[in-house]
Amino acid sequence: MAYKVMSLKVLLPYKVFTDKVDVKRIVVETNMGAYGILPNRQDCVMVLEPGILTYEIVEAEEVYIAVDAGILVKTGSEVRVSVRNASGGVSLDKLNETLEKDFFKINKQEEIDRSVLKEMESSFIKRLVRYNHGK
Repeated sequence: MAYKVMSLKVLLPYKVFTDKVDVKRIVVETNMGAYGILPNRQDCVMVLEPGILTYEIVEAEEVYIAVDAGILVKTGSEVRVSVRNASGGVSLDKLNETLEKDFFKINKQEEIDRSVLKEMESSFIKRLVRYNHGK
């Protein structure tokens, strides 16, 4: 089946951020680079990195949204993007600032938290092994 346009819905944990129809193309950032999605692209699932999501509506200018990490699912002419946070309605420069200030900072903090948890788990396991060998 040939599609001419897509519908795009960007979902946050607590609301629908945007719901658009007549979308001609979408560009997202993944850990493998930027990907463009056109209406007749095969159905797919993509893991999104924090970055700028770009979409273009028929007879309108490009729209830019800063999105946090998440997932994109394309089925037929429907594209659903589920992310933890999103920001839009400002210039591209402001969106890049938002990415740097908010989304990348959160991800760096998560990496630190995971590292600390990994150290705690490792320490706990070492103590448990020592305890069991002492019996």
